[in-house]
Amino acid sequence: MLREKIVFGPIFSRRLGSSLGINLLPENGKICNFDCIYCECGWNRDGREDSRLPLPAELETALRSKLQECRDNGVRIDSITFSGDGEPTLNPHFPEMLDITLRLRDEFFPQSVVSVLSNATMIRRPEVRAALMRVDNPILKLDGGIDRIVSLVNQPSGKYSVADTFEALKAFEGEFVLQTMFLKGPGFSSLEEENVAAWRRIVLELRPREVMVYTIDRQTPAEGLEKCTAEEMEAVTRPLAEAGLKVQIKG
Repeated sequence: MLREKIVFGPIFSRRLGSSLGINLLPENGKICNFDCIYCECGWNRDGREDSRLPLPAELETALRSKLQECRDNGVRIDSITFSGDGEPTLNPHFPEMLDITLRLRDEFFPQSVVSVLSNATMIRRPEVRAALMRVDNPILKLDGGIDRIVSLVNQPSGKYSVADTFEALKAFEGEFVLQTMFLKGPGFSSLEEENVAAWRRIVLELRPREVMVYTIDRQTPAEGLEKCTAEEMEAVTRPLAEAGLKVQIKG
């Protein structure tokens, strides 16, 4: 499902409530350096019709108009959320566009939060990391504790390692939300003992302010995928909760 507008919604999010979405990627295409087997936007190869990225001025016009409309009509907005058709931090204007969003949020909906759903691949870039540190909810992905699971689930392009991502996440000093997808597929499971043990060690050392774990609930581009149950995810995260971490499970 590709978003056809730079600003879309608000829609109900099981994680964020009433969420007004921002898509910094092509209106009729998908750009991502992951090709996740569960992505609701489909495979990267199927989203190449459009490669034009929106510009800061376009975001300012569209977002101002939408926020004015929502305020005038009494529509609640809990979160203004950068998500869209791929990885939002791949837009080279991301820091500037975030600043525009924060300014307009303060003008129209100062009670709402600004969230960014990111796969965390760009956080080694100082300008991206600094921008994410200005966000109320930097929601950063780590879908496994070992490279084999991440390779199967996220199919990253270019060089990627869990160890490098772990080191980069340390810079946030726990001021972020960690998001992890748990699922099962042909020949693998996120619940494999080696993966779970490694993931727990990482999370316990990073100590994010919240851990979001969830499973598939929409049609996926890959076939043969299965949900993990809420009970399975609760068992995985129980040691984290016992260590004092806030855990949110969406099954």
